[in-house]
Amino acid sequence: MKTKDENPVLHAVLNVAETVSVLWWKFFDWAAVVPWLSLGLTSFFAMIFAGFIGVGPFMVMMVLAAIVIKTVAGGKRKAELMASAAVTRADVESLERRLLEAEMAALQAQIEPHFLFNTLALIGQLMATDAGRAASVHADLIKYLRAALPQIRQQGIGQLGQQMALSRAYLNIMQARMQERLQYQIEVGEGLDQAQFPSMMIQTMVENAIKHGLEPKIEGGQICISAQRHDNELWVEVSDNGMGFDVHVAEGLGLTNIRERLKMLYGAKASLVIEVPFEGGARFRIQIPYLNQ
Repeated sequence: MKTKDENPVLHAVLNVAETVSVLWWKFFDWAAVVPWLSLGLTSFFAMIFAGFIGVGPFMVMMVLAAIVIKTVAGGKRKAELMASAAVTRADVESLERRLLEAEMAALQAQIEPHFLFNTLALIGQLMATDAGRAASVHADLIKYLRAALPQIRQQGIGQLGQQMALSRAYLNIMQARMQERLQYQIEVGEGLDQAQFPSMMIQTMVENAIKHGLEPKIEGGQICISAQRHDNELWVEVSDNGMGFDVHVAEGLGLTNIRERLKMLYGAKASLVIEVPFEGGARFRIQIPYLNQ
């Protein structure tokens, strides 16, 4: 007995049947979702063309089939296709979100060792000259790591109070390194410690302010962090009186990452506002929907 591969006639028939099946279901999907006006115009011109080439009866059958499909299955099939497209979009957005968080995790993996090694070196230096300050920096480093490590692993939404504790510990350490060249102030509105806020975003803005605003400035300067509720929005602002803001290097300051994460998390309901105060320095403000955990 010959198998399908051994019987060329059967093989050809099966190939034709498979091709016809594929074409039929493509025609079915098209007829089910095409607008009635487009279906009418397409049928009209198809009938004229079919008459010229002598396949008028066949085209009449196809037009009738399209009308039946459109009438019986149009609404259901359109809904199925729309649902499938929505699922696909959701899968793509989920993949983009995971990719973005993976990129941020990789960025943090590069940043944290550099900061850690510098801080340990500072502690070593201070142990020989000022044991009290060395102990203080060591305590701040422990606070920083306790606040930072869960957020780096989480890469999602945390509490505003956690973000502020992280930045405070970081600024204490940087203040020990820069001494009188760095002053800072943190103001959080009453009851906002439990508000939801994306992890590591404040820290990114603070690091940018020091690296690009205050460290290059001989006399240093001040960083102010504030968080206030405005109606149904939470505004978190980081400002400095440093070297100012250069829009040409903005994408290299972690701002692209912040914008993309805000878009992923909140869509059009969140924004990153950048301002250049008249007196100098830079101001960065994140505005997100206010949500209390």
